[in-house]
Amino acid sequence: MTGLRRYVPILNWGRAYTRQAFANDMIAAVIVTIMLIPQSLAYALLAGLPPEAGIYASIMPILLYAIFGTSRTLAVGPVAVVSLLTASAIGQVADQGTAGYAAAALTLAFLSGGILLLMGVFRLGFLANFLSHPVIAGFITASGILIAVSQLRHILGIPGGGHTLPEMLASLAGNLGQANALTLIIGVSATAFLFWVRKNLKPALLRLGLPPLTADLLSRAGPVAAVAATTLAVWGMSLDERGVAIVGTVPQSLPPLTMPDFAPDLVAALIGPAALISIIGFVESMSVAQTLAAKRRQRIDPDQELIGLGAANLGAAFTGGYPVTGGFARSVVNYDAGAETPAAGAFTAMGLAIAAVALTPLVHDLPNATLAATIIVAVLSLVDLSILQKTWRYSRADFVAVAATILLTLGAGVEIGVAAGVALSVLLHLFKTSRPHVAEVGLVPGTQHFRNIHRHDVETDPAILTLRVDESLYFVNVRFLQDLIQARVTSGCAIRHVVLMFSAVNAVDYSALESLEAIDQRLRDMGVSLHLSEVKGPVMDRLRGTHFLDRLSGRVFLSQYDAWRHLSADGATAGDHGVAGAAGLA
Repeated sequence: MTGLRRYVPILNWGRAYTRQAFANDMIAAVIVTIMLIPQSLAYALLAGLPPEAGIYASIMPILLYAIFGTSRTLAVGPVAVVSLLTASAIGQVADQGTAGYAAAALTLAFLSGGILLLMGVFRLGFLANFLSHPVIAGFITASGILIAVSQLRHILGIPGGGHTLPEMLASLAGNLGQANALTLIIGVSATAFLFWVRKNLKPALLRLGLPPLTADLLSRAGPVAAVAATTLAVWGMSLDERGVAIVGTVPQSLPPLTMPDFAPDLVAALIGPAALISIIGFVESMSVAQTLAAKRRQRIDPDQELIGLGAANLGAAFTGGYPVTGGFARSVVNYDAGAETPAAGAFTAMGLAIAAVALTPLVHDLPNATLAATIIVAVLSLVDLSILQKTWRYSRADFVAVAATILLTLGAGVEIGVAAGVALSVLLHLFKTSRPHVAEVGLVPGTQHFRNIHRHDVETDPAILTLRVDESLYFVNVRFLQDLIQARVTSGCAIRHVVLMFSAVNAVDYSALESLEAIDQRLRDMGVSLHLSEVKGPVMDRLRGTHFLDRLSGRVFLSQYDAWRHLSADGATAGDHGVAGAAGLA
């Protein structure tokens, strides 16, 4: 039973569910449901799918996440970045508006869910760490720009297309002469109103004396007001007959049972994008979940989150949806509204199911321009070009990674952009660790501490060279250490002992072990002894399992001060062999 509760967290929090939690979850669910209806329709539009796909993708996935997820407040469903990735991926294998396009979306959700589920079962959540934060920030910034530009065609009421910024701009310029004035008025008005709501409504409500929480929640419901006003305007003046594009008929039904297309060619074409969507979605979801959980001192299990998100995506694949993940805006609203458990998500799903059955006729006259305005205002908050300035000041290597990710995403498409981001993250890690920081250290007078000789006034002994290695040693960087020691211990110098201070070394791989043996042999040939100090327990355990310590020309010291005391000119004998204080190593 304990093992089952680990994989099905609802069995844990469900046993302690209270009436107070039920009341709080219901209030949060009502508020989030109201916000999700226009948002779901808008993100379906962004993904190139029928509007009902957005609602369908917000019902079963939420229910499944409530069962298998570990976050108490994460709201799962369609999000902007994943919707863009979906449109980009399936737009290359099917034409928008066709049955094949919708089937490809189901397949993409299935593949994404399967990948996430397998990663969770095999505890591979650490793979998301290969995307560095600067690269993620660069990708999200570029995606926000692409999403906003892609929606300008709906604001203008013109045809358009393209997956890259140059293609989108060229398409917009080529069709600008077909702009519909009424659509433009609606789109610009809705966009301006939503920007005003985002920045000014809450302060205005606070000045009127409303409580901060109420003012915050009302300001987040701004899209609902925009939807209602523009829908009434289109309906009352029959603007759809004058060229204003509207949502049209949305089926009044619960999510249907659907089956993904498992054609080998389609699966082969979508497996790569599905993997990228899985990683990006997981990273975005985890960042939101952990941020909110920290505020309540709750714990998020990354591997179980993979299972929860995987189940949610599989649910979307079989109920007419498309890939989903945890959304920032809706999760924050859910948190602020007082949601206490994942049951709030389940109640939200019920509310959306009622809306899918009873309220969809109300959005028949909803203009696409309003949905586009909702998307533009939402995603522009993701754009953070200041990351370029920040990384330029702090790390030029990170700046290159961010700039390259942004430029490639804008110029070559989101898949290439995120793939390049992953590659750059790995290459940057390899580059940085290939040249580890190695400091020559000396004794701080009157203490037992050792510091960099170039940063502090320290005592040194010309016969002793102490190098503090500030990185784990493995095949990529060990040659750097080897060359550094070779350059420092030249013929004719007074050095008789070389001490490698391992206080920051967490691992030594086999290639590094062989290099340490080679270093020891070369030093021995020069009449110099090699010593180690402050070796961590796990590293010492590995070294003890080899012949390295038996053949080492010097000693292994418990502390660097012990090494200094034994090897300094007034207390050491060159060539001593053994392990000093080995019993105390940890």
